[in-house]
Amino acid sequence: MPYMDQQNLTVLKEFILMGLTDRPELQAPLFGLFLGIYAVSVVGNLGMVILTTMDSRLQAPMYFFLRHLAFIDLGYSTAVAPKMLVNFVTNQNSIPYNWCAAQLAFFILFIISELFILSAMAYDRYVAICNPLLYTVIMSPRRCWVLVAVPYLYSAFLSLITTIKIFISSFCGYNVISHFYCDSLPLLTLLCSSTHEIELIILIFSAFNLVSSLLVVLVSYTLILLAILRMKSAEGRHKAFSTCSSHLTVVVVLYGTLTFMYMQPKSSHSFDTDKMASVFYTLVIPMLNPMIYSLRNKEVKGALHRIWKNL
Repeated sequence: MPYMDQQNLTVLKEFILMGLTDRPELQAPLFGLFLGIYAVSVVGNLGMVILTTMDSRLQAPMYFFLRHLAFIDLGYSTAVAPKMLVNFVTNQNSIPYNWCAAQLAFFILFIISELFILSAMAYDRYVAICNPLLYTVIMSPRRCWVLVAVPYLYSAFLSLITTIKIFISSFCGYNVISHFYCDSLPLLTLLCSSTHEIELIILIFSAFNLVSSLLVVLVSYTLILLAILRMKSAEGRHKAFSTCSSHLTVVVVLYGTLTFMYMQPKSSHSFDTDKMASVFYTLVIPMLNPMIYSLRNKEVKGALHRIWKNL
């Protein structure tokens, strides 16, 4: 490696995050807004984890997956939000080199895990509706753990590959990241060395993650829809649909956001639109998910009511 590249690797000690806006008059209102969103997200997701762990009536496989979804939402919002909130009230939006690497690694870990946990939840709903008599046999505790452990291990593997590949590359002297957190694409623009290999890794795995996880969801819900249409009882159809509505809402919101972000024409693509989409799926979606499951699920509402009565 040339001396200059070695020097760049050792000299660069921190990055500067540009944040959401450079307008001073918006800093305080945005701080208040996102502090509120993050607080609701933490309370909602932490509450869901505790509720599905402690309540004896919420021990079905569906709530096992819901607990992990809440943990993941809490994880990737916490990887991003605290530093963003600090930057709203400080003059210099710096983040240490190692912290930036850690933030990128944790964010990738949690966001990929979310896609495949949602796929596992879709498969769970398929089994519950299309094979109700064999549900407890098919969705055994061991299989449920496999369906969450594999996404975690796979996501950790991809997270480490991407983060290591970026941070062992040589950065130029310019250290300003055009984002409010350390994301892979803005970081690639700061590299002096060739980014072709890293871009190819990100492109291939991003496409695989989105397509494969979405395919599982689409196939599961197609089979569910066919099963519902074959039901003779209107009450049975309504009950089957109601068990899927919360998960389907979460899937549509997340994949809709990711599709908007990654399917834009290159001519209209910009880091500003990326920032707005990123705000939605790093902060707003983790806040909405526990609300969706709380408001649309009778068992969760019942558990909340029981806890409220015992207080």
